[in-house]
Amino acid sequence: MSKRRIILAGGSGFLGRLLAERLVSAGDEVVVLTRQPDLMRHDYREVAWDGRTLGPWAEEFEGAHAVINFAGKNVNCRYTPEALGEINASRVDSVKVVAAAIRCCARPPQAWIQAGSMAIYGDAGEALCTEDAPPGEGIPVDTCLRWERAFAESPTPGTRRVWLRISFVLGRRAGALRFLETITKCFLGGTVGSGRQYISWIHEEDMMRVFQRTLDDAALEGVFNVATPHAVPNAVLMCELRRVLHRPWCPPTPAWLMPLGCWLFRTEPVLALTGRRGIPARLTAAGFTFQHPELAGALDDLYRKG
Repeated sequence: MSKRRIILAGGSGFLGRLLAERLVSAGDEVVVLTRQPDLMRHDYREVAWDGRTLGPWAEEFEGAHAVINFAGKNVNCRYTPEALGEINASRVDSVKVVAAAIRCCARPPQAWIQAGSMAIYGDAGEALCTEDAPPGEGIPVDTCLRWERAFAESPTPGTRRVWLRISFVLGRRAGALRFLETITKCFLGGTVGSGRQYISWIHEEDMMRVFQRTLDDAALEGVFNVATPHAVPNAVLMCELRRVLHRPWCPPTPAWLMPLGCWLFRTEPVLALTGRRGIPARLTAAGFTFQHPELAGALDDLYRKG
């Protein structure tokens, strides 16, 4: 049996590299589309693209098993008009050009899996957000709506399509957990704001299993929330992180102080002061089970490995 070729567009970040390693280990051929390819890499190929225009990279799509699109500027930044323009354009443009590349194929990829965000529900408070929940309000929501609209308006007949609304992925290589780990080790890991804002999350191993399931299961189509069923308030997240890092109670950071802290770290208060309780209704209905459903056990697993 020939290897499956799987394209990871914009796959040079935390999730893309982790998934590339898993797929290669499973015997798949992996092609990562990136702005700065590393030609010395031996376990998978990296191919240059700009995320906006068709080019030689599109030839990789012909006969591929699937494409997973991770492309998008990191939202952990100051929301200047220029940055917001880049955040929105990087998402919308990559979706449109991936669709164009698929439509150019005589043998198009069997599946297109698009990595999106659970931020579409906004600051949802106590509400349980299944895939049918309405969008919220605010800048992150506006970005998500533009992103999902571009996907809906970019048809790819003959290719199965999956949109993953991804939550906070717990992993120690990179991402938000590494930042929280750093400040907690410095005795700054207290509750943020009210501490009542819900954090939807998923262990990196379960995230990889979701990707694998959507690659393998031709019955899965449409929108899926990617989070355990057990979102926790920010106060609980920080308490568990202090526990696993062996740090004592830390004073909270009040909401009024967040703009100063975020200015120092070059980020935005909305990322820490808002939250949502995502429910993976469609994954659960499809029979997916989480290996790490509870936060305490998930953190124990990560830091035991580390």
